[in-house]
Amino acid sequence: MGSSFEYEQKIDFEPAKIDALLQLAFEEDIFTGDITTENLIPNNLMVEGVFIAKENGIIAGLPVVECFFSKLDKNIFFKQWIREGGVVCKGETIAAIQGSAKTLLAGERIALNFLQRLSGIATLTSRFVERIKPLKTALLDTRKTVPGWRYLEKYAVAAGGGVNHRMGLYDQALIKDNHLDIMKSKLFCDPSSPISIIEKAVSVVRQKINKGVLIEVETRTSEEVESALNADVDIILFDNMSIQQLSDAVRLVKEWKYGEGKQPPLTEASGNITLENVHLVAQTGVDRISVGALTHSAKALDISLEISR
Repeated sequence: MGSSFEYEQKIDFEPAKIDALLQLAFEEDIFTGDITTENLIPNNLMVEGVFIAKENGIIAGLPVVECFFSKLDKNIFFKQWIREGGVVCKGETIAAIQGSAKTLLAGERIALNFLQRLSGIATLTSRFVERIKPLKTALLDTRKTVPGWRYLEKYAVAAGGGVNHRMGLYDQALIKDNHLDIMKSKLFCDPSSPISIIEKAVSVVRQKINKGVLIEVETRTSEEVESALNADVDIILFDNMSIQQLSDAVRLVKEWKYGEGKQPPLTEASGNITLENVHLVAQTGVDRISVGALTHSAKALDISLEISR
């Protein structure tokens, strides 16, 4: 269906956004120093390390690794062999790093934690994206991220070919079922009103937010979809609907009689979406599919750092 919105995939890395996270990683692992390395390895020993993929996947997090090691030691030399967001095969070299043996040994686990976690997210995202090709459906992430890791986890989704949903509660209005349920029980108690609770909620939000902020409404039934259409929202989220319900909801949006100059809202499916059913969901014609599993259930990609003289 036609839409006035365009998706733009961005995987630009902003080091300043992870300064606090890198400092936390340093303090919880290295803190006052690596006791073993400090007492075994001479200060002037220089080595090279190579990051090796132990399984196939998509790489994300190399700028994080380089940024982290550079904070430990400005004399580190880091070279990527696989581009960010690129495919890697088992046994391939991902990147090489040269510098003090003490620095590489102390930072090894932290660097791998970032690289393995983010590459795992990118890999899972890529698998979902492949399942919905060549359909013109965007794959989105959610706010189901590890506290403190949201920027990086969403960055990894983009590296895997996905699209970032709102970053937080502050950059888009999303009226969910709990908002509506609370309003029904506590704020609006007139069941005879011709104005639906969704229309009331959207009206209140629209009057108070800045112009240009998108309004999305979560719906669970065809009646709620109609209410969202009456409210002229920007995005309608179909929550936990069956394939048949999704098809009917998309058809309802497509066939709705819009006023002159009005654009149809974007449609989004969410809830219990897996690699096994995501293609069927996309075939219903929804504009986008949001999947919490991209970040909350991604398996880390197996990567090792092998160090030699």
